[in-house]
Amino acid sequence: MTHLWVRAEQRANEDRVGLTPEGAAKLIAAGIKVTIEESKTRCIPTDRYTQAGATISPENTWPNAPQDAIIFGLKELPEDGTPLPHKHIMFGHAYKGQPAGQILLQRFKAGGGTLYDLEYLVDEAGKRVAAFGYWAGYAGAAVALKCWIAQQHGQIAGPVHAYPSSNHLLAELQSDLVATGTQRPTALIIGALGRVGTGAADLCTVMGVPTTRWDMEETKHGGPFPEIAQHDLFFNCILARPGTPVFVPADTPHKPRKLTVIGDIACDPDSDFSPIKVYDRTTTWDAPALRVHDSPLLDVTAIDNLPSMLPVESSEDYADQLLPSLLTLPDVTSGVWGRAERTFDSAVEALPSN
Repeated sequence: MTHLWVRAEQRANEDRVGLTPEGAAKLIAAGIKVTIEESKTRCIPTDRYTQAGATISPENTWPNAPQDAIIFGLKELPEDGTPLPHKHIMFGHAYKGQPAGQILLQRFKAGGGTLYDLEYLVDEAGKRVAAFGYWAGYAGAAVALKCWIAQQHGQIAGPVHAYPSSNHLLAELQSDLVATGTQRPTALIIGALGRVGTGAADLCTVMGVPTTRWDMEETKHGGPFPEIAQHDLFFNCILARPGTPVFVPADTPHKPRKLTVIGDIACDPDSDFSPIKVYDRTTTWDAPALRVHDSPLLDVTAIDNLPSMLPVESSEDYADQLLPSLLTLPDVTSGVWGRAERTFDSAVEALPSN
């Protein structure tokens, strides 16, 4: 029997989950065993999974799960260097040369396990079957707007937190924006036709932020892109890949510009392909803004788990998208899972020998 083990997230500020109780019930009805770890932070209470028929296990016991269990989580595993013998479904951030990703792949190689990277679960046409993109864009735009609001008060943005719903976030943001007066920033979005860009654009629309929306047609010439510097806010909403043009060159802070906040919602600063060249590390919930220039101001915000700010809505949306693929886990060697495993195998083969 296929056994899916949903682990508790061990990263701070991570309350999301990739499987709802309703989804768990459907998996169980299809003959898949479902184990849910207890969690003090998960946005969906454990007792709802119990009612759905799932087996409950103590928090963080996944390393001792049966060898044939498939471990399912969203964000990083503890970086303790231990070999990983299980099959894991998670966001690995390991296939673009990221240093931490290379270490993760070495752990899988040492343990004989397999990574089914959620970012690389794709259909026959290469399109991702599930993504948190919309809510990443929505929350990322909100954080960038918070950075701009703080600048209007001569400050740098303070800590951010999770919200019970998007309505709670909007109410707080509207109040903060009104306190700055009648001026509103302008924004430019690259990747506006995708899920991430749509979320960012929707947030800007609700907040009355005039927005220029670009996608592949506007960027196909490869740059430079002086229009970016002519807006107050810039949102990068596309994943970095080989051939991605540079949107914000390293010398941008020192050139004339209106731009004061960059929201790198795609958030891949340690990739060689990153199109934002003015910063080199992600920002955090406690310190969401990285000031890269003082006069004139330029802040970058690049939080890599933005949908966690709206954990219930983003979890329900993502889980609904992913469930059809989870139902195919009994045939894990084919379909989306087979493609993901081949991607993993290629990445492991490319690891430098010790």
